[in-house]
Amino acid sequence: MQLPEAFIKKYSKLLGEEAPAFLQSFDEEATRGFRVNPLKAQTKPLDHSIEDAIPYCPFGYYGSVSGKTLDHQSGLIYSQEPSAMYVGEVAHPQPGDKVLDLCAAPGGKTTHLASYMNQSGLLVSNEINRKRAGILAENVERFGLQNTIVTNESPDTLEKHFPEYFDVVVVDAPCSGEGMFRKDHEAVQYWTPEYPLSCANRQKKILQSALKMLKPSGRLVYSTCTFAPEEDEQNIAWLLQTYSDLWVLPIKKYPGMDDGRPEWADNNPELAKTSRIFPHKMRGEGHFIAQLQKQPSESTVKDLKPQKSNVSKAQKQDWHKVADKLLVNPIEDARLLAFGDYLYAMPGNLPDLTKLQVIRPGVNLGVFKKNRFEPSLPLALSFKPTDFQKPVLITQEQWQNYVHGDTFSVVDVENGWHVLISHELTVGFGKVVNGVVKNFYPKKLRFEIKN
Repeated sequence: MQLPEAFIKKYSKLLGEEAPAFLQSFDEEATRGFRVNPLKAQTKPLDHSIEDAIPYCPFGYYGSVSGKTLDHQSGLIYSQEPSAMYVGEVAHPQPGDKVLDLCAAPGGKTTHLASYMNQSGLLVSNEINRKRAGILAENVERFGLQNTIVTNESPDTLEKHFPEYFDVVVVDAPCSGEGMFRKDHEAVQYWTPEYPLSCANRQKKILQSALKMLKPSGRLVYSTCTFAPEEDEQNIAWLLQTYSDLWVLPIKKYPGMDDGRPEWADNNPELAKTSRIFPHKMRGEGHFIAQLQKQPSESTVKDLKPQKSNVSKAQKQDWHKVADKLLVNPIEDARLLAFGDYLYAMPGNLPDLTKLQVIRPGVNLGVFKKNRFEPSLPLALSFKPTDFQKPVLITQEQWQNYVHGDTFSVVDVENGWHVLISHELTVGFGKVVNGVVKNFYPKKLRFEIKN
C-alpha cells in the first residue's frame, strides 16, 4: 500500500521502534469477523465456522460473511470488524437500560449493544446521514430488535429532546479512518496531515451533545477507528480539562491491547486507562476506546412525555384479524403506532417522537392495505418460533425458493398467514392457500442461490 509520506513520518516519530511493524501491517490482508446473534432461538450458524473465536467478545468469530445464506438473511450473524467489537464489550449495557448510539450507521455497535439488553429498556440508534440511516434501520430490522428506534438527527438537535436521559451513550465518532486503510484503499486518498485535527474539532462538538444527554452516574464510551492522537488521547484530555464532573474508568486489556498513550496528549496518567488496538499487535484493523463516567448528582431529571398510540379503531381491527391468529402473546394496543400506512410496535415507555426525524419507531409489524393487513418480514425476524401460533417448518431448499420469490407446496397446513421456520430460525411470512405458500418475501431483497 502506498501510504502518504506525511503519514509515515508522523507515525515513525510517534511510535519509534514500533513504527516499522506498524507500517508493515498495512500491506497485510484486512481481518474479517462476525458476531452471532444471542437473541435468536438457536445460535449455531449453518454456513459459517465458529471455530476461530475472538477472545474478547463472547459472540465474535474471525471469518468472512456470505450474505446469501440463511445465517445472514435471518439475522443470526452480523458482519463486523473484530477490533470494533470491543466497543460494544466495553459499553456492555444491562437489560432495562436507556442507551444511545449517537453515530450508529451501519449498525455494528447498535446490534452489539442490543445483544446485551435482551429486548428490554430503550436503545436509540441515531445517524445524521439520511441514506446511511436507512441502511442502519435495515440492519436493525434484520437483527430482530424490539427495543430499538432509529433516528435521523444531528446531535445538537437530539440533545434538546433527551436531557440527561441515557444510562449509556456510545460515540463511535466519525474520524479520519486510518484503521480503514487496509479494507478500503480509497480511504488513504482522503487523508491529509490536517484531516485528523479537523475531525477532532467535529468530534468535540458531538461529545458536547453526548454529555448533555448522559445521566448523572451514566457512562460515556468514546471510540474511533483511527490512530491519530488528535482524535483519541487528546480529545479525552480535552474532556477532562473541560468537564470537572467526568472521570476515566479503566478498561480491561486483553493480550495485545495497549494502554492509551499519555505522552501523546498532556501526560495525564488517566489516559493510560483508555485502550488502543494496533493492527501489528492484534488481529484487527485497529481502534481507540475510552470509557468515562459522569459524577452522580442529587438533582432530579424530569420524566419525558410518553409517545401515545395513534392507531384508529379500524386499523386495530385489521391488525387483530391477523395478529390474533399469528402471535401467542398479543402486543398491547397502547404500544401500536401508525407511521404512514405502516404499523409499528413501540418499545415500552418510549418518549414522545413528534418533533424528531424518525426512520424506525420500533418493530415494523406490517402494512395496512385496503380492508386488510399484511404482516412484515421484520415482525417475523423480531420474535422467536415459540412466539408464533402454528409455524410452518420449511426445508433449506424451500427457503431457497422463498428468498427467490417462488411459491412452494406444504401438506396439512390450514389456509391463512403463517410464520415460516427453517433450522429453528424465523425467516418470514407466507400465506397458505390450498396447500400452496404464496410468497411475501420483499421483492427488493430477493436473490437466487446457485448450487
